[in-house]
Amino acid sequence: MRIVVSEFMSLDGVVQAPGGPEEDTDGGFAHGGWSHPFFDPEVVGGAFAEALSGAEALLFGRRTWRTMAAAWPERAGDPFADRMNALPKYVVSRTLSDEDLTWDNTTRIPGDEAAARIRELRGSGDGDLLVMGSPTLVRALLQEGLVDELRLMVMPVLLGGGKSLFPGDGALRTLELVSTVTSGKGVQVCTYRPVAGEETGAPAE
Repeated sequence: MRIVVSEFMSLDGVVQAPGGPEEDTDGGFAHGGWSHPFFDPEVVGGAFAEALSGAEALLFGRRTWRTMAAAWPERAGDPFADRMNALPKYVVSRTLSDEDLTWDNTTRIPGDEAAARIRELRGSGDGDLLVMGSPTLVRALLQEGLVDELRLMVMPVLLGGGKSLFPGDGALRTLELVSTVTSGKGVQVCTYRPVAGEETGAPAE
């Protein structure tokens, strides 16, 4: 399986709380829901629909899984929601118990086993293992060299601070721009893949 990451991102690299004001207020973040003015169903919605169509399973961190689990089961009847609800889901967490897994088809991956278990998933089956949101998890996946594709919806807004996807470990990671499209609202939908043999994981000197 390929691990594909699909994210809303501000022009200054922030991915925190794109969906709503209460989604993630860590660090006093006050701009929750910032993605809404830039969403359009054709380009941005189409990018998410395309990513979901290639997914054989979904992978989340705990916070994003909780947000999704509270929203998507109630939207049954919509084709996108029905596919979200039907796909196998994995959530990485040190604190969730199996009794907490109320969203259908969810399997918990203990946090201390995450890298090994995700490597196993990546090495089995076909299709994509799709990650949405989950910035802490995505940073760990990038550090481990486990991301096969980044699909970033870069929106023309500066948020002045907040959570980023990218590791701050000083490592050099080279990416190839595979495709880009611009929406009428100025969103750049960019697809990147690691350049084979150039992702060293070692700090640049």
